[in-house]
Amino acid sequence: MDAGKLKDVLEQHKLWFESDGARGHRANVQNAYFQGADLCGANLQNANLQGADLQDTNLRGADLRGANLQGADLQGANLQSVSFRSADLSGVNLRSADIYSADLRSTDLRGANLCGASFVAADLEGAVFDLNFKKVSWFANAIFSEDQMPWVALNPKFAELFNTLTWVKAERLSA
Repeated sequence: MDAGKLKDVLEQHKLWFESDGARGHRANVQNAYFQGADLCGANLQNANLQGADLQDTNLRGADLRGANLQGADLQGANLQSVSFRSADLSGVNLRSADIYSADLRSTDLRGANLCGASFVAADLEGAVFDLNFKKVSWFANAIFSEDQMPWVALNPKFAELFNTLTWVKAERLSA
């Protein structure tokens, strides 16, 4: 996607979001090519980025809350301080991504490639992941829900990092 089209998509999405859908258009850039783009601080809340190529993209400080990134490629991306809260990251490629201090609360990470990803100081409270967490390279000072401990404990660095982690009480659904 060229820079002019990308700028237009971001402006239309911002209008859509700020007007509760009355103006502009929701960003629907499924399978789009953004490799190496600078999206630092972009508001892509609730955007559809399913299958997008975001390799080596700078998304530092971007707002991707509730976004659909299912199957997207974020290999090597700068995801520092990104808000992914409640986003769908299932099947996403996060290989070697820098996810320092990101908000991943209630995010779906099932089936994601987490090999070499760094989750230092990330908030993973309520995030859903599976055996793939064994491949995370670093997660010091991260925040987890107590019910995530069995998955986190499978990581070879768990014993080394245990004392740096924060565990919060898992929210229980009430009837």
